[in-house]
Amino acid sequence: MRALPSAPVEKVIVTYKSQAAEAGSNTAAKSDTAEKAAKTGEKLAFERRLAGGGALVDLGDSATKQDVTEVMDAFRADPSVASVEPDIRAYAMAVAPNDTDYAKQWDLFEPTGGMNVPAAWDKTTGSGVTVAVIDTGYAAHSDLATNIVSGYDFISTSADARDGNGRDADPKDEGDWNATDGECGTGSRASNSSWHGTHVAGTIGAVTNNTKGIAGIAYNAKIQPVRVLGKCGGSSADIADAITWASGGSVPGVPANANPARVINLSLGGASATCPSVYQTAINGAVSRGTTVVVAAGNSNANASGFTPANCSNVINVASTSREGNRSYYSNFGTNIDVAAPGGETRRATDTPGTVTTPENGIYSTLNSGTTTQSAENYKPYQGTSMAAPHIAGLAALLKSAKSTLTPAEIETAIKANARPLPGTCTGGCGTGIADTAKTVDAVTGTTTPPTGTVFTNATDVTISDNTTVSSSIAVTGRTGNAPAALKVGVDIKHTWRGDLVIDLVAPDGTVRNLKASSSSDSADNVVATYTVDASSEVANGTWKLQVRDVASGDTGYIDSWNLTF
Repeated sequence: MRALPSAPVEKVIVTYKSQAAEAGSNTAAKSDTAEKAAKTGEKLAFERRLAGGGALVDLGDSATKQDVTEVMDAFRADPSVASVEPDIRAYAMAVAPNDTDYAKQWDLFEPTGGMNVPAAWDKTTGSGVTVAVIDTGYAAHSDLATNIVSGYDFISTSADARDGNGRDADPKDEGDWNATDGECGTGSRASNSSWHGTHVAGTIGAVTNNTKGIAGIAYNAKIQPVRVLGKCGGSSADIADAITWASGGSVPGVPANANPARVINLSLGGASATCPSVYQTAINGAVSRGTTVVVAAGNSNANASGFTPANCSNVINVASTSREGNRSYYSNFGTNIDVAAPGGETRRATDTPGTVTTPENGIYSTLNSGTTTQSAENYKPYQGTSMAAPHIAGLAALLKSAKSTLTPAEIETAIKANARPLPGTCTGGCGTGIADTAKTVDAVTGTTTPPTGTVFTNATDVTISDNTTVSSSIAVTGRTGNAPAALKVGVDIKHTWRGDLVIDLVAPDGTVRNLKASSSSDSADNVVATYTVDASSEVANGTWKLQVRDVASGDTGYIDSWNLTF
C-alpha cells in the first residue's frame, strides 16, 4: 500500500438552495462570496459555476486548515446554502505493484529503455483477452498459475515431444535439452532446457500485486500455452496447425479450442529466404478470425528478411532494444521490422558468448530451475527478440481489452504510430521505434484528443515488385460533404531504394494527386511520411486508393500501411 499525498485545500464548492438568487446568478454568487470574505477576513474569489450548478470559491494557496474550516462554517451558517465541501484532489491509482522483483523490470518503467507500461494500467490490464504463447509449453509456476487456461501440445513426433506420445491436450514443457553436440544437426551444441515458453508467458501475464515475483504487462489477461518446440526445435507443420487452432480455426483430429486467443506470440523462427506458404496460410487465417500475430525478428544480427516467420505478412515483427535504448547487438533488423521493444542484453557484445555479465540489463521473468526436466520454479533474466515480442503481445492484449472492436490491422497501426524514436542507435532499421504502452492505449481509448478528425487505415501488406504499379484501398464512410482542404495522407512503405517509387493518391472519382515523384539519387530506405493534400473538391465518402509505381529494377518492398485523416 502507498499513502496518498495530503494536499492543502485551496477551494471550496458551494451549492445554494434552488430558490436562492445565488443558485442561478453569478453576480449574486460573487456578491455572496465578497460578503463571506468580509465576515471571515479571508481573501475569497468566486471562480466559476460548475456544470452541476455549484459555485467554485477560491481561498488562495496560503489558506490554512483553520482558514478553510472558518470559511466553510460561514457558508454553512447561511440559510441560502444547501451544502459546502472542499475541492479535494484525486490521484491516479496505477501505483507501482507490490511484486517483490518489480524493481528489476526496467523494461516496463524506465524512461530511457522501458515501454511506459504502468501509466496504462489505470485504463486496461488485459481483462477478457486470451494470449496464446506458441512455444516450448508451460513449466508450472505459482506466479502464472491463476492466469493459465487450457492449451495443447502440437508436437506430433513422440521422440521430440518426450512425453511418450504425439499430440495431446497437455502443454506441459517436457524440456528442450540436448545431451550431446551434434544431436540436432551439424553445429548444434549440448544445452540445458530453456523453459522458454514460461519466460515469455511471464512477461505477458504474470500475476501482479500478489507480493511475489514479477508483474505482467497484461496481468489480467489469460495465457494459453501451446507447445510446438521440444527436442531439436519444432516443425513448421506443427507450428502452422498451432497458429490455426490457437486462433479458433479447425485442425483435423484436434478438439476445438474452447478459449480462442485474440493475440498470438511467436518467439521462434528459422532461416528462410521466403515465408513458407504453410506459415502464411495459417497466419492469414488467424488474422481473418481477428487474432493479432506477433513474431520475434530473430537474434542473428542480420536482415530479418532472411528469417521466418519474421518475413511473413500480416504479422507485427519485433526487433529488440537494450536498456540504453539501442538496438540490441544480436537483434535482427531491416525494412520489414514493424516496431522495437525491450529485449535486453545479459552480456555485452564483446563478452564471451554464453556468459552472463550484465544480468541486471536482461528481461527478468518466470522460469524453472531444472537442467533437463522440471524442478523448482524460479526467475531469471534472458535476452533476445524472444523477450521483445511478448512485450508487444502484452500491449496488443491491453489494446484489445480496452477496445474490443479493434482489428489486428488497427492494433498494429496504433502500436506503430505511437512508438517513440530510439534514444540510442539502430543500424539497419528498427521499425517506427520503441513501443509506448500508455501513449498507444490513450490513442485507442480517446484519452488524448487527436489533432484532427477520424482516421481511416489500411494495414494490409501489398508487395511492390520491380517495374509494377500496385494500390491499396480505403473505404471512407460516415462523412458528410467534401474532403478537407488539408487532407492528411500517412504513408508507411518499406523499400530498399525509395527513389524508385512514384506515389499517388487516387480519389473516389479517379482524380490522381501526386504525393511523391521518383528520384534516381534518393537511395535511402523506406517512405514514412505524412502528406497534406487539398481534396476539398472531392466527396469524402467513397473508395480512396494509394497507388505506388516502381519505375526501376533491383530493389523491391511493400506497402506496410497507410491512412487518411479527415
